[in-house]
Amino acid sequence: MPILWLFLIVLAIAAGGYFLGRSRALQSAGGDSRSLHSLPSFYGANVFLKTIVPAFGLLILWLLVQPIYVNTQISGMIPETAIKEGSSRSLVLAEVRRAASGLDNAVEQGLITEDIAQNARADFTDMTQRLKDAGQVVTSNITQPILRAAQSYRVLNSTGRSAMTIAVLLAAVAGAAISLWQTNKVFRARNVVEQGVQVLLLAAASIAILTTVGIVLSLVFNTWEFFKLYPASDFFFGTTWSPSFSGRGGSSELGIIPLLWGTFYISLVALLVAVPIGLFAAIYLSEYASPRVRAFAKPLLEVLAGIPTIVYGLFALLTVGPLLLGVFGDEGLGWMKAGTAVVTAGLVMGIMLIPFVSSLSDDIINAVPQAMRDGSYGLGATQSETIRQVVLPAALPGIVGAILLAASRAIGETMIVVLGAGAAARLSLNPFEAMTTVTAKIVSQLTGDADFASPEALVAFALGMTLFILTLGLNVFALYIVRKYREQYE
Repeated sequence: MPILWLFLIVLAIAAGGYFLGRSRALQSAGGDSRSLHSLPSFYGANVFLKTIVPAFGLLILWLLVQPIYVNTQISGMIPETAIKEGSSRSLVLAEVRRAASGLDNAVEQGLITEDIAQNARADFTDMTQRLKDAGQVVTSNITQPILRAAQSYRVLNSTGRSAMTIAVLLAAVAGAAISLWQTNKVFRARNVVEQGVQVLLLAAASIAILTTVGIVLSLVFNTWEFFKLYPASDFFFGTTWSPSFSGRGGSSELGIIPLLWGTFYISLVALLVAVPIGLFAAIYLSEYASPRVRAFAKPLLEVLAGIPTIVYGLFALLTVGPLLLGVFGDEGLGWMKAGTAVVTAGLVMGIMLIPFVSSLSDDIINAVPQAMRDGSYGLGATQSETIRQVVLPAALPGIVGAILLAASRAIGETMIVVLGAGAAARLSLNPFEAMTTVTAKIVSQLTGDADFASPEALVAFALGMTLFILTLGLNVFALYIVRKYREQYE
């Protein structure tokens, strides 16, 4: 049974339990709600919560544990001879999962029958061709052990899903039955429901933490697999980025330094554009603009933040690039050879970042107490002196935070770089040359002909892990600066 249908059935049981619980509570009180410890709705909510919480909790736990169990079982079926040189068991398991997914999709589309998909004597060459004809993604010819493991993977998953459906429905029915049995006029339903809601709120607050942990663990494990196949010293200190998708990475050079240089260079150009304009705009809006002008200008400025980045990328490719090429190209100063360059992406990215700097800086400047301004005016300072010597120092922690937020946004940008800066990984100080960034290469390495059993695909996770550590360090530094100046002006 699909998970969506299971979800809806559990909700239907819980909804029915709500009305039954409410009715049973009133019945136990002889129809007089004043004899109840809690309002009738709390008795219904008690049944509702005790139906969905165990059922959905078991569902989530099952979905987390089943893949681990299935992978463990399938891993034992794969002989060492099926693991090619330069690969690993976890990468072979990834191939098994892709083959199993391809079989599932082909069966759902009616391109092959279930009997063919489960046939233990099926020819693996024929099955590979069938999956390719069905449009399913297979990175290479499926070997006999991979096909057998994929078929077993499908059986285990199907059995697990059936058992999960039965277990979840039994948990829902049992929870509803127990809570209905507890329902009577002296039962403290309100206390139980409020405690249950508090637990649910705590669980909701924990989702962000657990999600972060999951992302980090995913990056760590896949990065570890990459470093098993490619030397870490060559990755971190190599100055050449030249992936080769032939020979499973034997001739690839995957040095990250050119990508880091392109990332920092383009981000620096973007910040040189965004920070002065955004900060000056924030000072004008908060200190000089009339309420009427501010009410019009600030929302108009923040419209920039709502424009999709692909639109900025097209703007860089079709408008800014040709414009700069006309000025700095062969017809102008002769510095620029093509429209895709660092300066193109940096300029457009800087325009995109203006709202991040201006809006946050404006809010921080407005938060500076008016008493500090009045004290400065009382000492004879002019408005400009007050802004320079009182307002801006007091607002500096927030301004630094806004700038570093913009920097993190610039480092993580992809589409503007792809369309505006080109795809060349090089070390150069010339802003009129094409370069690329870490994020752009993450996208390119995970698309196309990449095989997840090769370093060329797994390097994307190493790039992501490196970028994560850099941005984390940037945020820690920002926190240090903010705390330092906050103590000075509080």
